[in-house]
Amino acid sequence: MTEQSEAATQLPADVDAVQQALVEWYEDDHRSFPWRETEDPYEILVSEVMSQQTQLNRVVDAWRDFLDRWPTAADLAGADRADVVAFWTDHSLGYNNRAKYLHEAARQITDERGGEWPRDPEGLSELMGVGPYTANAVASFAFDNGDAVVDTNVKRVLYRAFDVPDDDDTFERVASELMPAGSSRVWNNAIMELGGVACGKTPDCDGAACPWREWCHAYRTGDFTAPDVPEQPSFEGSRRQFRGRIVRLLGDNEEMTLDTLGHRIRVDYTPDGDHGREWLRGLLSDLADDGLVSVDERDGNPVARLR
Repeated sequence: MTEQSEAATQLPADVDAVQQALVEWYEDDHRSFPWRETEDPYEILVSEVMSQQTQLNRVVDAWRDFLDRWPTAADLAGADRADVVAFWTDHSLGYNNRAKYLHEAARQITDERGGEWPRDPEGLSELMGVGPYTANAVASFAFDNGDAVVDTNVKRVLYRAFDVPDDDDTFERVASELMPAGSSRVWNNAIMELGGVACGKTPDCDGAACPWREWCHAYRTGDFTAPDVPEQPSFEGSRRQFRGRIVRLLGDNEEMTLDTLGHRIRVDYTPDGDHGREWLRGLLSDLADDGLVSVDERDGNPVARLR
């Protein structure tokens, strides 16, 4: 049996009806996000990078503020990296290396490609920090030239609706078989919307008028289990939180000694304690590896600054 026929066995016989039902449901009514109203690859890339492990409602204001400050890739490329990282930290957008990579990607587009964007996932994957999922999303939403998106929401939908095994290769095959040819923009938006509003961890099949109820294995059987999704680590008290505090403080100060920095980022900092110099050096080492911070020795005293 070929891979394509294996995928097809997971789907209803009338795939056209399944496709039409979802697209009509999405086009009739869906959540309004500003990046859904643009086909600008820069604006879409910013939204995709910001949305990684961040709730979409929190991203809206940050996305608008970011584009107000740096409206084009050329504007971002010409910005001071420290300012971009500081923006990221101030808006609690997660790992600061994403800001660094976004800034570098803008430089690649501006300096190496003369402002021309790759139009397919393979080309977009050559940009700094742009992995397969993000590359495919930008190709889909900016150029209508992507493959089927397979994220956590999509896996949950396929697992429940069509009893697809919890296997990444199978999810990929079924998702590709299901997507109408040449319709990646509307299709990927639609199936992710379905997972976001109708088929979440707690499904709302009837309330959201799920368009796939008549075909859905979970709706028919009442078994709404879904693939396990790792819990995101708590931000409060995490190393990520303290790295963000370091970047914010160094953005406001040209340089800071190790102990001055330590006392500013946590009230229980003690140089020789559990959360002391060794702990702080570890955080600074992580930030140095990301190209965000440098630490120099001055008269035997470590001094940190943003790069």
